[in-house]
Amino acid sequence: MGKLDEGAGLRLDDQLCFAVYAAANAIVRSYRPRLAAIGLTYPQYLVMLTLWQDGDAPVGRVAARLELDSHAVSPLVDRLEAAGLVSRGQGDDRRQVVVRLTAAGRPLEAEAARVQSAVQCDTGLSPTELATLRGELRALAGRLAAPVPPPTTPPGEGEPS
Repeated sequence: MGKLDEGAGLRLDDQLCFAVYAAANAIVRSYRPRLAAIGLTYPQYLVMLTLWQDGDAPVGRVAARLELDSHAVSPLVDRLEAAGLVSRGQGDDRRQVVVRLTAAGRPLEAEAARVQSAVQCDTGLSPTELATLRGELRALAGRLAAPVPPPTTPPGEGEPS
């Protein structure tokens, strides 16, 4: 791995984090009005996607699927339940609260699919290009999620004088 040129200044335009952040914001801005038209916010949409794809699930499993803490998902489930799109109940293990789609939540998937298709069109990318980009981003996230080894101290440094 190459070493950062310490003489070079930090530039916003050179930051991977900013490029990903700006792209994510643009994508969410594209979704926002379309999702509002079907009564969802973007975070609620992600919860619903999980349920449409995976079926009934404990809150903790939904949170893990979205790579969030359970306490971040619970308020989203509260609002979806208030809107009549999901319900909560006990699962087989009475200690778990399971989130289920309601009769109103299931058919919303078709409308959400139209939203997703429109956003995909907004990107200007082909299905192959989108699949490649998703794969690269997932691989990057996986690499960054791996444990980072502690920095090593060069020989002779960090020793008492």
